[in-house]
Amino acid sequence: MLLSLDEATVRFGGRAVLDAVGLGVAEHEIVCVLGPSGSGKSTLLRAVAGLQPLDGGRVLLDGRDQAGVPAHRRGVGLMFQDHQLFPQRDVAGNVAFGLRMHGASKDEQARRVGELLDLVGLPGAGRRAVASLSGGEQQRVALARALAPRPRLLMLDEPLGQLDRSLRERLVVELRELFGRLGTTVLAVTHDQGEAFALADRVVVMRDGRIAQSGTPLEVWQRPADEFVARFLGFENVVEGTVAGEAAVTPWGKLPVAEGAAQGVRSLLVRPAGVRIVDADEGLRCTVAARTFRGTHVAVQLQPEEEAPRLEAACALREAPEVGGVVGVEFDAAEIVVLG
Repeated sequence: MLLSLDEATVRFGGRAVLDAVGLGVAEHEIVCVLGPSGSGKSTLLRAVAGLQPLDGGRVLLDGRDQAGVPAHRRGVGLMFQDHQLFPQRDVAGNVAFGLRMHGASKDEQARRVGELLDLVGLPGAGRRAVASLSGGEQQRVALARALAPRPRLLMLDEPLGQLDRSLRERLVVELRELFGRLGTTVLAVTHDQGEAFALADRVVVMRDGRIAQSGTPLEVWQRPADEFVARFLGFENVVEGTVAGEAAVTPWGKLPVAEGAAQGVRSLLVRPAGVRIVDADEGLRCTVAARTFRGTHVAVQLQPEEEAPRLEAACALREAPEVGGVVGVEFDAAEIVVLG
């Protein structure tokens, strides 16, 4: 592993903000740490960078304990959400900053700056003032500056957090391609699951200073570890039920579950795609409480006639029932997950 955290612990005022975290990042891997505010993800990044001392455990780079190694000697790059560009320097001066600190010659600085500005899509921008740049352009300059000294590990703290959604969606695709081309090892933190899932080889979900789940984006999306992870990913159809065999008794009736599912009282997730709307005289009878257009589909809020929690269904635009209508609901076992 290029990076290993071994029981890494940080306490603020007696409270463990990082609570004995174990995490490894392999060379050339892109890992995104995801979690709500206060989950410990930014503290983790600062601890790896050497900006936050540990109260327990170790940070190892290439197998070497980093205790006592200052931030500027760890060989890692760090890019913050607010860019932190130097306003008094032009674009080239910002990108070359780390190279100057490492003693690179002026010729080497000029060559590397030109190479990086081409790489991040800003060819010929070296003499531009930072104040003249758009938010997306400043983000690219900050990235070029972080990459300039060829860090063995690049760390990103909410890298696209201040940009509008369309720009974020475009840049995250570009970043993924760029890191793949360069073979960059990346540890990023974000609260935006769409950003993490688009960028990462592996997603790590944090809660209260601990790792709640780690896996590929597909694994985490398909099988959230528990109710916290499911709700954090935006799934609202979570209900308690009693699993016996290949069925679960819930407030929404008897739901099918996969063979081999954990038995007994469990939380169950029903993805909106697994809530199928049928005729009112079939399945679970519900009233359509609300509809929300989501671009690719319509999210339909359904209130069962029995006093049960609401359900969300994902419908094609032309098939979405009108608010106030009465429909039936059936469930697709392939979209039901028995949570841990």
